Amino acid sequence: MSPKPEGEKPIALNREVHRKFAVEERVEAGLVLKGTEVKSLREGRVSLKESFARFKGPELFLVGLHIAPYSAGNIWNHPPRRPRKLLLKKRELKRLMGRVQERGYTLVPIRMYFKRGIAKVEIGLAKGKKIYDRRQDIKRRELEREMGRAIKR
Repeated sequence: MSPKPEGEKPIALNREVHRKFAVEERVEAGLVLKGTEVKSLREGRVSLKESFARFKGPELFLVGLHIAPYSAGNIWNHPPRRPRKLLLKKRELKRLMGRVQERGYTLVPIRMYFKRGIAKVEIGLAKGKKIYDRRQDIKRRELEREMGRAIKR
């Protein structure tokens, strides 16, 4: 991962994305959240593991994102897996919608972070990897490790 830009505080990272998908493009989007959700995010109680982005009409929603209920939220807590709207410019939404309609493309969240106090999510336009693609990645990593070890000797 590249060094974080100034003012970004990481919340969560989806490590499975690069194993299961080939990410071609990354986009930063804002999230529409309720008060107790923001407090849970500040505690780091979020899971991106099974989430993905889906279009409902002209809007983009993050589905399957799990934000745990806030510990001191009592009756004001939210449902943990409700769909959350993503905020993007209209031009970006149209471009992404066109790409997603192509066969095999999907939108997956890569990481969540606070940027100047505002919760952001980085979504990636990705294509699913086949089993043989995953095997090739493993072989490539092993070869790189062996070469690195041989150079150090």
